[in-house]
Amino acid sequence: MQRGGQLMSNYHTPVMLNECIEGLNIRPDGIYVDVTFGGGGHSRQIIKHLGNNGRLLAFDQDADAQQNMIEDERFEFIDQNFRYLKNFCRLHNAIPVDGILADLGVSSYQFDQAERGFSTRFDADLDMRMNQSAVLSAKEVINTYQEADLHRIFGIYGEIKNAKSLARTIATARLNAPINTVADLKNAIMVLIPRGKENKYLAQVFQALRIEVNQELEALKDFLMQSAEVLSSGGRLVVMSYHSLEDRLVKNFIAKGKFSGEVEKDFYGNDQKPFEAVSRGAITASEQEIENNNRARSAKLRIAVKK
Repeated sequence: MQRGGQLMSNYHTPVMLNECIEGLNIRPDGIYVDVTFGGGGHSRQIIKHLGNNGRLLAFDQDADAQQNMIEDERFEFIDQNFRYLKNFCRLHNAIPVDGILADLGVSSYQFDQAERGFSTRFDADLDMRMNQSAVLSAKEVINTYQEADLHRIFGIYGEIKNAKSLARTIATARLNAPINTVADLKNAIMVLIPRGKENKYLAQVFQALRIEVNQELEALKDFLMQSAEVLSSGGRLVVMSYHSLEDRLVKNFIAKGKFSGEVEKDFYGNDQKPFEAVSRGAITASEQEIENNNRARSAKLRIAVKK
């Protein structure tokens, strides 16, 4: 299948595929959920391990992902953001489930589609919506957000050191003309970009905008809370993240059952947390995989079992 001159089989190379599948500990008759279907690489591998009575539900809010649909009666596609995990698992009569896989962030395919505005490599409209029917785009954020809100977004989501100056520069530049494209934004902030670190700095700016546009951290929190509710006892949660903000939320939730603070205890002093970590710390990709797929370099995989 071809789209935009690119074979959909090249949509996205799954990172740490074997480690993810091992982490799920798949039972042939189990019910599994891939909440980030994308190119379908993980889903196809999960289905190989299922028997006739197994089921796989896959979520993806990006319409382009539907090009990769799997023709198999055990497979059900749900055109939704994974923050609605519980509602749609219930709707599909799939609670409890035996394993959930999440491969967070943007797929290689989304980065490579110039018109989607995810990449600093191409000039295009500032879009960055994973769900293309959503209202809020990066263009709206850049042109309509208060300077203080831009400062917050760049500081927290982009971890940018000169976030305050960046917000002020954008707020000043847009008074002269709207900042509508990737090139407009680069030109507006050029004086602030550190020499020799252009790519890193722009990546941080784009990450901050993307997280805001797609409400990624809020969606991740919603998903993690619901994962504890839909998994059966002994079920597996397998989450791969690509930046520290996501990984911190996943790590804290597995360790404490919450995103900050200490583990709550019951009347008898027992920890009140739904998961137990399966692996000590995060699993990272092998040197060989990183050599073959640069995207694997920043990936951190965490696996937990529901108590």
